Amino acid sequence: MVPAMTAPMTIPAARSPRLALWREEMIETVRLSLPIALTQLGQVAMMTTDLAMIGRLGDAAIAAAALGQIVLFVAFVAGMGFVSAVAPLAAQAYGAREPRMVRRALRVGLWASVLFGLPLSILQMYGEEFLLLAGQEPQTAALAQQYLAGLGWSLVPAWGYIAIRNFMSAVNRPEPALWVTLAAIPANAVLAYGMINGVFGMPRLGILGAGVATTAINILMCAALIWMCYAMRPFKKYRVLGKFWRFDSALFVRLLAVGLPISGSFLLEFGLFACASLLMGWIGTEALAAHQIAIQVASIMFMVPFGISMAATVRVGHAVGRFEPEAARRAGFAALILSAAFMLTMAIVVALTRGTIPFFFLNESSAHPETILLASLLLGMGAGFFVFDGLQTVALGALRGLNDTRVPLIYAALSFWLVGFVSAYLLAFTFGYRAPGIWIGLTLGLIVYAALLVWRFQRLTAKGLPAGAEMARGVA
Repeated sequence: MVPAMTAPMTIPAARSPRLALWREEMIETVRLSLPIALTQLGQVAMMTTDLAMIGRLGDAAIAAAALGQIVLFVAFVAGMGFVSAVAPLAAQAYGAREPRMVRRALRVGLWASVLFGLPLSILQMYGEEFLLLAGQEPQTAALAQQYLAGLGWSLVPAWGYIAIRNFMSAVNRPEPALWVTLAAIPANAVLAYGMINGVFGMPRLGILGAGVATTAINILMCAALIWMCYAMRPFKKYRVLGKFWRFDSALFVRLLAVGLPISGSFLLEFGLFACASLLMGWIGTEALAAHQIAIQVASIMFMVPFGISMAATVRVGHAVGRFEPEAARRAGFAALILSAAFMLTMAIVVALTRGTIPFFFLNESSAHPETILLASLLLGMGAGFFVFDGLQTVALGALRGLNDTRVPLIYAALSFWLVGFVSAYLLAFTFGYRAPGIWIGLTLGLIVYAALLVWRFQRLTAKGLPAGAEMARGVA
């Protein structure tokens, strides 16, 4: 009877240290991801505020803003991978206690912002031509070009801000970016409202004013973070712009190797959603406006998993730098659990309030009833979309912490285009489901992508760190 009596007593003792590690990982992930997620939500709050103000100009204006954002974001996500690569490179260096490499990682990220941002900003001035080639209505394309004339110059400061924010997160201090964003929200609202409507002594620029306001605020946000890097601890010890003119070719190549597949994955994902908006434009202005409202709501919720994803990159990267494979695995799966719980809760909230959400973006007296009803329908259909969108971004962030970016690029091509786009097109136009069919196709693509990424992280971390992560640690 002794073994029978003692066995139940030894099981909790054996399990409690492991449970404590998981609890600690959850707490640390929340602690790191909360300011990052709030920062992301703040940035989306600025975009949402702009969209709500533009929506008061009518359905045509909100549809034009959707098309203008497509043109901008194609360029934005093309360079997003390079500034995103700052996070794993700096996090691994921080975990390995190599501060010089942390500074170098940020410096090459800022170089990438300038080198890629300037030519892509110039291309924004030809957005109307691109939209006309894509089959959009001339009047809507011309209005979108007005928006881009002000918005198109925001690329370099926006990327610079993200690179510095990733550096701050990598050294476990993401709060300053949140402070800057919180200050920018009311400033952007006042500036955008004034320039759209011609109040507060500002010229009345309409949709152009919203773009100009966004660019001005992005410049101020980037400048504020640069100042904080020199005025606040622990950032100032890194001397982030020290010898900035000296081109670090070796690490720049490493940044490209890590960041190029990230940009490719972003482009494939955003390309799918951009094409979905273009398909909605083929259906009609009401469908495009309804889709933009539903996507904007999805974007707001997505920022929390995106913050968790960035925290996962940092936590996994720190573990790689310390060469602790079990900690890296635990960090990734803890982030996945947090994301799934949050997005499932938010999906239920949106489903219950889908009838009232569209009125935040549209004027009830002037909006088309078809737009409101369709937006409510798409929001109601979004439960699976929301949950798997959150899972895929967190799994992707965990894989970036391992510097595993090439295979996810292949997964993105298969999931988003072979599954997502093909099914969206067939369901919308061949089978006649129109706008709801496009959303079903998007959801199918996200389900496949999330499943593949989670499976890959599980496979790579099942038996220690993968070779690529060890090599990256050696480089850092």
